[in-house]
Amino acid sequence: MFIPVTRSLLSEKNHGVLITGIVLITELAERSPDTLEHFKRVVPNLVRILKNLIMSGYSPEHDVSGISDPFLQIKVLKLLRILGRNDASTSETMNDILAQVATNTETSKNVGNAILYETVLSIMDIESESGLRVLAVNILGRFLLNNDKNIRYVALNTLLRTVAIDHSAVQRHRSTILDCLKDPDVTIKKRAMELCFALINTSNIDIMSKDLIQFLKTAEPEFKEACSSNMMIAAEQYAPNRRWHIDTVFDVLKESGNMVRDDVVFNTIQIISMSPDQQKYSAHLSLNTLREIKHCSEFQPLTQVGCWCIGEYGAYLLESCTELEVSGGVSEGEVVAWLRNLLASSTVSVVTKQYAILSLAKLSTRFTTVSQEIQNCIDTFGSNHDIDLQQRSVEVGKLFRSQVGLRGKLLEPMPPMERASLASPTNQSAPGGGLVAPVVNGAPAIGDNSSPLLDLDLTGSGLGGLGQVTANPASLPSSNPMSSLDEIMGLSLGGGAGAADTTSQSQSSFNLLDSLGGGPDTSSVAPLGLSASNTNSTVGGGGGGLDSLLNGVDTLSFATTPSSNPPPFTVYEKHGLRINFTFPTPSSQGATSILLQAQNLTQQPIFDFNFQAAVPKSMQLQLAPPSDNVIPASGAVSQQITVNNPSQAQLRMKLKISFSSGGVPIADMAEVNNFPGQ
Repeated sequence: MFIPVTRSLLSEKNHGVLITGIVLITELAERSPDTLEHFKRVVPNLVRILKNLIMSGYSPEHDVSGISDPFLQIKVLKLLRILGRNDASTSETMNDILAQVATNTETSKNVGNAILYETVLSIMDIESESGLRVLAVNILGRFLLNNDKNIRYVALNTLLRTVAIDHSAVQRHRSTILDCLKDPDVTIKKRAMELCFALINTSNIDIMSKDLIQFLKTAEPEFKEACSSNMMIAAEQYAPNRRWHIDTVFDVLKESGNMVRDDVVFNTIQIISMSPDQQKYSAHLSLNTLREIKHCSEFQPLTQVGCWCIGEYGAYLLESCTELEVSGGVSEGEVVAWLRNLLASSTVSVVTKQYAILSLAKLSTRFTTVSQEIQNCIDTFGSNHDIDLQQRSVEVGKLFRSQVGLRGKLLEPMPPMERASLASPTNQSAPGGGLVAPVVNGAPAIGDNSSPLLDLDLTGSGLGGLGQVTANPASLPSSNPMSSLDEIMGLSLGGGAGAADTTSQSQSSFNLLDSLGGGPDTSSVAPLGLSASNTNSTVGGGGGGLDSLLNGVDTLSFATTPSSNPPPFTVYEKHGLRINFTFPTPSSQGATSILLQAQNLTQQPIFDFNFQAAVPKSMQLQLAPPSDNVIPASGAVSQQITVNNPSQAQLRMKLKISFSSGGVPIADMAEVNNFPGQ
C-alpha cells in the first residue's frame, strides 16, 4: 500500500519532498528485492529529475557554489546505483545521464567533487559501458592531483576497489599513483602502496619494482615489512627470469634492513635452492653484498640469506664470476675471516650466528686448506653463555672429532627445496595482473578456512574467564610448521611483540639450521599423549640401560593398582621449565578439570610466566590466573584449567608458553592431541 504513494512523491516540485521520497524509496529497495524490482520502473523519472537539475539555470533557492541542489543530485545518483546494479537494461537507461553529470559538473569546489565521486561509484557499480568506466577512472585520476589530502585518499581508496573491474584504465594513472608514495601523509602512502601492488603485471614489473624499492629506502618501518613481503609475491608471479628475480629479492632485503618477516628469508633461500644455474651467481652476490655492508646487525635477514648461500655454495666462490666482474675467485681464508668477524660481533642476533656457524661447518667440506681454522672458530662457542649457540657449536664440533667420517655426507649440498606458490588466497591475480588484496598491516591472510586449527576458542591466561577471540584476517601466514597456531595466538591473545618475534625467528631457524639435527632441542617437548614415565625417558635422554630397553613402552601400564583418574603427564619440558597436567577429579557432565603444575628445573628464578591455551570452538576453556608469575629456583606454581566439552568430542589443546629465564625472554608453543583416557 505504501508503494503507489511513495512513487507519487517523485512528481512533487518541492525539493525537500523529493529528497524525502527518494530516501524512502532507497530504504525500501535495499530491504526488499520485490520492491527493488518494482521501483526499477521509475528510473526514467529519476533520470528526468537529474537532467533537469544539471540543465537548469541559476536558482537562488537551491544553488550551492554554483551547482543546483547537490544534495538532491547525490540522493538520485545513489538510488540509480542501487536500481541499476546487475541489471543491463536498467543500466543502459541511465548511461547517458551519468555521462552528462561526469562531464558537466564543476570540479573547482568540493560540492562538485562530491557529486563526481557519487557518479563514479554509480558508474562502477552498474552494468555501464567500457567508455563510461574509463571516464570514471579518469575522474579519480584528476582527484589524485587535487591539493586536498582527503580527496586524494578517497581517490586511492576507490581506485583500489576499481582495479579489479577495469585494470587497464587504472594502469593509465600509474605514474600519478607512484608519485603518491612520496606523499608525507601516512594514510595516503599506505593506500598508494596497496594500489601499486594491485597494478603490477608482467609488462610493468621491472618499472614498478624499481619505484617500490626506491620507496623502501625512505619508508617508515611499518611499511617495510609489508612492502618486502608483497614484493616477494609480485616477483614470484611476474619475474621475467630467475636472475632478475634473485637480484630484486636481494635489493629488497638490502633496503628493508631488519624490517623483514621470516617468511621472506626462507622463501629467498628456496628460490636460490631451486635455481641450479644461478647458485654460483648467488654465492658471489651474497659475499659481495655483505662485504659492502658496514654493520651487518642492521641487515640481519640479508646476512642470514648470505650466510646460507656462502655455506651451501662456497665452492663456487673459488671460481670466477663474470656477471659480477669477479676474476680469479675469492680465497678460502677471506671467506672464513669474514664469517669469523661476523661471529665476533656482539650486535648480531643469535639466529644469525647460528647461520654463520652452520655456514662454517659446510665450508669445511667445500674448502680444503682451512678446515682446522674453521674447527677452532666453531670450538670457541662450545662454552658460550647462550645455550643455543653452545649446543650448535658442540654438535657441529663432534663432526670434526668422533663423527668425522659422517661430516662429508651430512654437510653435502642440499637438494632443491620444494615450495608452494607465495600467493595466498587473498592475493589472487586480478584480470590483467596485480595483487588485488595485498597484505599491508601484518602477515597475509589465513588462507584455509577449513583448517581445524582455525576453529579454536582462545582464552588468555590474564583474562581469568571465558572469552572467544577471532583471528584477524589480515594476519600473514608463516612458512614454519607451527604457523597456524602462531597466526591465531600471536595476534589474538595479546602476547607481546617481542615474544612473538622471538618465537617466529627461532622456528624459522629450525628449517634452515637443523640439517645436522642440532637445532633448538625440539625433542625436549613431550610426545603428545605419552605418560609421565615415557615422557621422562624420552625427554631426559640420560636414563640408559633399562630405560633404553623400555624406550617407547608406557611403564605405567604395569601398575598393579588401577586409578579412576587419568594419570598425570608432561606436556612441555624445555629451557629449564617443565609443565605437567594432572587430573585431581574425574571428568563429569562433559567438564574436565586440569591442574597445571609448572616446575622450575634451574637454580635461578623464572619471571613473567604466562600460559595460554586454545581448544576447538565446540568446547569452552576457562583459565584461572596462575598462583604466581614468578617461579622460584627449583620451585613450582600451579594454575587451574577447566574445559567444558558438552559434545564429548576428543579434547585437543594448543599451548603457548612465555617466560623469562636468566634475563632472556622465551616464547614457545606445544600441542596436545591425545589426552590420557580418551
